[in-house]
Amino acid sequence: MMRRLFDLITDGQLQWARMDTVYDRITVGQRVVDFPAGRQALANSLKQHFPGEHEAIDDYLDLVVQVARSASRFFAGQAMPRPLARLWNAGRSAMLPKACFQTVREVLEGLTGNQELIAALCGQWGDYGVVPRKASFMMHATVVKHYLDGTNYPVGGSWRIAQSIIPVIRAAGGEVFTYARVESIEVEAGRVLGVRMADGIRIEAKQVVSAAGARLTYEHLLPAEYRPRLTLDRASAFEPSAAHLCLYAGFKGNAASLSLPRTNLWIYPSADIEGNVERFAADLRAPFPLLYISFPSAKDPEWDRTHPDTATVEVLTLGSWRHFEPWAHKRWGKRGADYDALKAGLQARLLEALFAQLPQLREALVYSELSTPLSTRWFAQYPSGEIYGLDHTPNRFEQHGLHPVTPIKGLYLTGQDVLTAGVGGALTGGLMTTCAMLGHRARSVLKLLKAQPSV
Repeated sequence: MMRRLFDLITDGQLQWARMDTVYDRITVGQRVVDFPAGRQALANSLKQHFPGEHEAIDDYLDLVVQVARSASRFFAGQAMPRPLARLWNAGRSAMLPKACFQTVREVLEGLTGNQELIAALCGQWGDYGVVPRKASFMMHATVVKHYLDGTNYPVGGSWRIAQSIIPVIRAAGGEVFTYARVESIEVEAGRVLGVRMADGIRIEAKQVVSAAGARLTYEHLLPAEYRPRLTLDRASAFEPSAAHLCLYAGFKGNAASLSLPRTNLWIYPSADIEGNVERFAADLRAPFPLLYISFPSAKDPEWDRTHPDTATVEVLTLGSWRHFEPWAHKRWGKRGADYDALKAGLQARLLEALFAQLPQLREALVYSELSTPLSTRWFAQYPSGEIYGLDHTPNRFEQHGLHPVTPIKGLYLTGQDVLTAGVGGALTGGLMTTCAMLGHRARSVLKLLKAQPSV
């Protein structure tokens, strides 16, 4: 369905390139486990590394598929009117597997006591940003199932996603603006009136759809008198997801000459995922709790034509907001020498971590830059520099307030907080919001989606 959705909103202009058969390589301590395309190939790889765990591995993959296939029923309420959604969600536990409502660690420790195997199976948790002890297994299963048949990368780079969507929006009479900050959503007598921009311009609208996230929408953009009405059922469900550090590095030479793979690398110092995260959150000098290394220029078949003799690498790890909050009141690029020194130290450490994996890159480096949670806050406006909206815990998915239709007439939510993390989650969240807004007319949208050719 994801491919059909992309084809629909880009008029089929967005093209995809296959990554390597081994799309992810998970390193836990000294153990390196390949995640190849195909369920049986993945099972074989896992069994090769964990020969005494065949039954647990098979049971795990069965459960991943079962739970992921339950996602349409699990999230069906998001496309319904709010009263009907409450009834639907109240009955989900009787209709769906128990694992849909458990944490990742609860499910996996019910299958095996092998902590290295658990860590390997959780190796992609950075894709939703919640440690196994807190993460929803529903969230985990949808990510793992999504990758089972292999992965693709947008031809021309990730920016082509937006570039392909914008003409479709304009052809329908819409427009897209950048660097156009919304100051507030205007409401009167419980009905939305439009938005006021940071430059003072007021845009009248009978309907406003916010993809800015539930926290930003409810806590910052709405008038203060309406915020209590929109409080979620439990305050803990309003917790932000993980923040991150990302090193962007450029190199002389192309992917072939530098031997860059089209495989993502996930590197963990040990199987103690939660402990490693807690130690780094307490002290930035502690070892990085994870590294995600990606090779955009190697994945893009057009790169060598458009950017000859160059290559790019991204290295991502976690970055606790509290370590960067002291500079939150300062402007981007003008946060002072102490902040610059902190960044320089982290950047140097991430470069060394990269060179430890690919030593041939050391002499080819020509550029590097580090983003922090403050960068995410500055450019994406997420209050705590989070990258996945609200934390993807089982509790989060029990919140009636995280519905596309808000109590304010004419105001709708969409994006990650309506459904799940990432581009795919936000895209499907848009579909859910559209259906909720259209009511019985949503069948016309679903008909359009079904009309897209299956690839």
